[in-house]
Amino acid sequence: MKKQLQIFFDFLRFCIGSADEIPSSLKEADWKELYAIGKKQCLVGILFDGIKKLPAEHVWMKKEILLQWMAENQMLEKANVRLNDAAIQVSEWFRKKGFRTCILKGQGNALMYPNPYSRTPGDIDIWVEGGDKRVISFVRSISPHEKACYHHIEFPSYKGVEVEVHYRPSFQLCFWHNRRLQKYYGMVKDEQFSHRVMLGEQGEIVIPTVEFNIIFQLTHIYAHLMNEGIGLRQLLDYYYVLISDDLSLIRDRVQKELKELGLWKFAGAIMYIMQEVFGMPASRLIVPPNEKYGRFVLNEVLEAGNFGRHDARNRFGRSQLGHNLQRVYRDMRLVRYFPAEAMSEPIFRTWHFFWRLRHK
Repeated sequence: MKKQLQIFFDFLRFCIGSADEIPSSLKEADWKELYAIGKKQCLVGILFDGIKKLPAEHVWMKKEILLQWMAENQMLEKANVRLNDAAIQVSEWFRKKGFRTCILKGQGNALMYPNPYSRTPGDIDIWVEGGDKRVISFVRSISPHEKACYHHIEFPSYKGVEVEVHYRPSFQLCFWHNRRLQKYYGMVKDEQFSHRVMLGEQGEIVIPTVEFNIIFQLTHIYAHLMNEGIGLRQLLDYYYVLISDDLSLIRDRVQKELKELGLWKFAGAIMYIMQEVFGMPASRLIVPPNEKYGRFVLNEVLEAGNFGRHDARNRFGRSQLGHNLQRVYRDMRLVRYFPAEAMSEPIFRTWHFFWRLRHK
């Protein structure tokens, strides 16, 4: 497995264009294993883009695997078209109801990819201006039983596409850092709600700026690491954020925010992964890479897969009690590296229990 994982990384760099040469290790590729890793990490479409660039003599795989890969890729393309349409329509619906909105991650991230239709899509995360009380009240006036948590409320699906309505783009478990983060979002929200782009040829949406995404998506990755697990798909999204624009004019501001938000070491870990896995040049890094922290986070990514769904270390079952015990087990594993967040998690979870009771 370790050998095939290294071949996977070699091929992934070729697929995204950070390595121009066809990797020599591909001669020893187990394509069934590479497909399994790609599936676990939600990168099947990205790998298929690389396969299409290969001369036929480099693709030694059984016909049924290739056909399965092609079928999966076609499904991704159709899903992205459907998600694009849903993002446009949901944004327009909220606009007509008097709310400014911004599409977070998702289809906005896909626009940064060389082939936007090869990214594995998820649901629609839409940031709706107005604060938690107003937005929750509005959503429940339409669908009374939707569940709310600290940063978003569920929303009726649009043509089968799940929608999450955010009144806070993201959050941190440490109350001190979270207070600073929410203040940052308040300071920059006007620019985000007015940053309009074309979503292919389907229409126009509002997405965040690159500077906002560098902060926001790092906190999103951090939150998933703390709460359930992250996959390479989220990290590849971040890779494309970092190479999508000239960072020289904003790097100082970004570094200042990362320090104030307690994210410096975690950012260093992610920069290590950007170089080690994706082959990112040093000029694109926002902070110096931290190998010690990076190796730990990369191991978490490879163990857990997308949203932690493949984590074999879940030893407590899927019940509510099991989920809470799993969180404690995760906190114990993470406290050595990220003590502020890990030690705050049980406190935040208790506080959040009462927050949800108030917002029922």
